[in-house]
Amino acid sequence: MGNGVQQHQATPLTQGEVLPLPSDSQAEGLKPQTRSVVNSLLSGALAGALAKTAVAPLDRTKIIFQVSSARFSAKEAYRLIYRTYLKDGFLSLWRGNSATMVRVIPYAAIQFCAHEQYKRLLGGYFGFQGKALPPVPRLLAGSMAGTTAAMLTYPLDMVRARMAVTPKEMYSNIIHVFVRISREEGLKTLYRGFTPTILGVVPYAGLSFFTYETLKKMHAERSGRPQPYSYERLVFGACAGLLGQSASYPLDVVRRRMQTAGVTGHTYGTILGTMRDIVAEEGVVRGLYKGLSMNWVKGPIAVGISFTTFDMTQILLKKLSQLRYNNR
Repeated sequence: MGNGVQQHQATPLTQGEVLPLPSDSQAEGLKPQTRSVVNSLLSGALAGALAKTAVAPLDRTKIIFQVSSARFSAKEAYRLIYRTYLKDGFLSLWRGNSATMVRVIPYAAIQFCAHEQYKRLLGGYFGFQGKALPPVPRLLAGSMAGTTAAMLTYPLDMVRARMAVTPKEMYSNIIHVFVRISREEGLKTLYRGFTPTILGVVPYAGLSFFTYETLKKMHAERSGRPQPYSYERLVFGACAGLLGQSASYPLDVVRRRMQTAGVTGHTYGTILGTMRDIVAEEGVVRGLYKGLSMNWVKGPIAVGISFTTFDMTQILLKKLSQLRYNNR
């Protein structure tokens, strides 16, 4: 029985295939399942770290425009980046990236790992154990994975937003942000903007994972190759990021406004109230979709890098595991 389980572990999965649920009698099946979880966590952490670091200057610029009433344009975004570089130096473009890493590494690790587990569980529930999930469970697995990760790491996202829009003198480090917010604004502030975050994550994560998995499945069926090339994964991930971020962008603006209200001088209480204030002051397109064009550059790059890194790291870890098994 042990050899059978190990042999299944060494066999590569086809596109979109769902790992079967282990039976109660497969005591040794828990070991490869645990290894799969650990591999997913490691791969997801690396994927998130690389993707966010690559687009950190664009992400910071986007947040600054999102939380202000200044009109957004590509020219103004470039000017802001250039002024920041002249005033504070090149590395200042990555200000807040340490807080981003503290949030993104556990967020991405949990999200990718949860997605693999939800695919497995939904595959067993809907009777597609060992097969590619149909569209609805595929969409549901992505939404549930994003929601799980967001719920567990939200305060870190709040801290990262504050560090991105404030000068270095206001918050010296991540711990200082937590302490000062808790002392001056209360612990509840750490979860300000939580509801629009969850409402935005459901379509964003759902569509992103759904699009990426669907494109990989279609590619395998039409090309006859079980695994796409790296550049094809990047393209699939870019398409996934473009759709996912476009669908959830207004809620992302609302979330940022609510998160940074304590340092921008505004008072935002509810999602609808925040939307109403933004539309009244700046209009629908210029307010709720401010910075979306930058997201169309940043988002596909980040999501493409993230999905590709996760898949390639998973493949590498499986090969290393197979080599260790063969050398026994």
